[in-house]
This record gives sequence, C-alpha cells and structure tokens, in this order.
Amino acid sequence: MQEPIRSMAILEPFPGKEEDTLVLLREFYTFLHNKAYSQDLLYRDAKASSRYVHMRIWLSNEARSNAQQDPEVHRFWMRLVEICSITTIYEELEPVFSTYDPATISN
Repeated sequence: MQEPIRSMAILEPFPGKEEDTLVLLREFYTFLHNKAYSQDLLYRDAKASSRYVHMRIWLSNEARSNAQQDPEVHRFWMRLVEICSITTIYEELEPVFSTYDPATISN
C-alpha cells in the first residue's frame, strides 16, 4: 500500500474574513474527503489566534494529481486566496519518527 502524502500550510485570514475562511475550509475539506482525495485537519495557533495550521493527508499520489487537475478544487483555491494569506506551504512532508497512532486517539 502506498504511503499517504502529507502537506502543511500556515494560513492567516484577512481582517474581518476569519469566519469566511473557516466556512470555506470546512466546505473544501468536505469536498476533498467526499472525492476521496484527502483527509484534512485544521488547528488554530493558541498564541496567535489569527493563525491556522492546515494539515492535509493526500490519500495517494494519484489522488493528489487528480485533485490538482480538478476544476472544482481550483475554484476553492481561487476563493481561498481572496480571503486569507497562505504564508508557508510544505508540499510534501517526509515521516521521520512518530508515536502517533490514530487508532488510540478519540476526538
């Protein structure tokens, strides 16, 4: 089985656009999940509440490639840059070490 591809981005909503950003990201994450492209996580920086850390786990290289060619995905990306800045992007994070076991974590 192919290892998933992990990506990360730092987002900062424009002034007055925080709620719009959160609404769009929820819609976007749901869309990507329903298309079986990725699973996404969003965290707020506890020390800088206007900063969000976005983690994406592409389900495969093929899923990522399909998403990058999907016109609907492009529409989300176009809307996103209108309401927030994406200050840092890591396209592909390589695992080094982890004790994380999703089966043992409950929400």
